[in-house]
Amino acid sequence: MQKDEPDDYASPACLMHEVDPAYMGLDEPWEAVREWRGRERKRLVEARKAIGAAERERRTALIASHLRELLGPLVTGKCISAYWPFQGEPDLRGWLADIAAEGATCLLPVVAQKAGPLEFRTWTPGAALTRGVLGILIPAGGRQRQPDIVIAPVIGYDRGCYRLGVGGGYFDRTLAALSPRPLAIGIGFAQQQIRTIKPQPHDIPMDAVVTENGVIRRPGGPLA
Repeated sequence: MQKDEPDDYASPACLMHEVDPAYMGLDEPWEAVREWRGRERKRLVEARKAIGAAERERRTALIASHLRELLGPLVTGKCISAYWPFQGEPDLRGWLADIAAEGATCLLPVVAQKAGPLEFRTWTPGAALTRGVLGILIPAGGRQRQPDIVIAPVIGYDRGCYRLGVGGGYFDRTLAALSPRPLAIGIGFAQQQIRTIKPQPHDIPMDAVVTENGVIRRPGGPLA
């Protein structure tokens, strides 16, 4: 699903007016940027899926280690949303089981309606799952909660911690709507970094992106 339709749900990123327009993609028509993003998604997903199982597991273990170092005791007593992996994404289910044992409440995102913000429902390791609106696995039960920390997979990312997602705009809409805004952390492999995702005014950057090589913090963000 590759919509990337700009809505009026997000304000421009801080200091966007001071950034090189070529980096932001603001000197290109939106239709051209959307088509470019679609090609990049396909390329990046195929490259990610080509990673061997053993190598993917090795990289994921490093990501989990960096994530634990980044968040530390912040997980205890917090509501933390992650994701159910697909198409070769880093599989953080083991990390989720660990933080659940440490007192965190784990959540999974749910598309309640197309083109709307996400909902977040509680999930525990081993709990039943079902297929949601977009065919993605979601908790069969669970209570709706607001996350303190959102862990989101990336298809691509850039040095400003802007995230290239699947294209539906769900995370952008959700981060713009939540108050207080949760800490937002992107998860991916280092090979998924590109020069720019050509962010638009509706794109909201992550506070950090974690890969097997370490943590990239958004300049001026809460984790900087």
